[in-house]
Amino acid sequence: MSRIEWTEQTWNPVTGCIKVSPGCKNCYAETMARRLQAMGAPGYENGFALSLLPERLGQPLRRRKPTMYFVNSMSDLFQDGVPASFVDRVLDVIRATPQHTYQILTKRSVNMREYFAVREVPDNAWLGVSVEDCKFGKPRIPDLAAIKAKTRFLSVEPLLEDLGKLDLHGIHWVIVGGESGRGARPMEESWALSVRNQCVAAGVDFFFKQWGAWGADGQHRNKKANGRQLDGRIWDMIPAVAVY
Repeated sequence: MSRIEWTEQTWNPVTGCIKVSPGCKNCYAETMARRLQAMGAPGYENGFALSLLPERLGQPLRRRKPTMYFVNSMSDLFQDGVPASFVDRVLDVIRATPQHTYQILTKRSVNMREYFAVREVPDNAWLGVSVEDCKFGKPRIPDLAAIKAKTRFLSVEPLLEDLGKLDLHGIHWVIVGGESGRGARPMEESWALSVRNQCVAAGVDFFFKQWGAWGADGQHRNKKANGRQLDGRIWDMIPAVAVY
């Protein structure tokens, strides 16, 4: 099982990445990759340098139980160093396992849009973009909305500032979360409430993942102690998973 609240399993046929925007500053995957490298874990011999791992492509094929997979929690499938031919192989596995649902999240929205301009999105693949701020994050939303996909989502994590008005047309799900770990930047409650209110008004499923290292009261404490409540309740909406 995954420790990420909004998925069940992770699948990493690619590991390693390059920072591209402020949301990457305190990347949890980079820290974890270096730890796994020190432990001698397979797939992390290069630390957080980009690595293609074709030997992992078959992992979902061996699992019959319908499962929600977060694709490349330790990387970005659409970064420049991943050949389209390898992305094709990942998508072939997704098509071959219609019992599973796959969540694909990227900060390279232009690359993802160009890739799917000449390819169809499998019905069991959810496509998402990271939206951590106004300058880098919000411009990714129209790229995502332009892709013909059954389920599109936004990962507003870490939420670094007030995003103002969001265009949620064609968006089915929004995840919001604060940052955790060393050097975590605080998230103000009003920023999260603004996103929540817009989702409610637009009929978009809203999931509040965490406060992170900073609580609603602006105090720095243990992530677990800060909890997951926003405005007095836990928001854990998620789009319905279709049965194929």
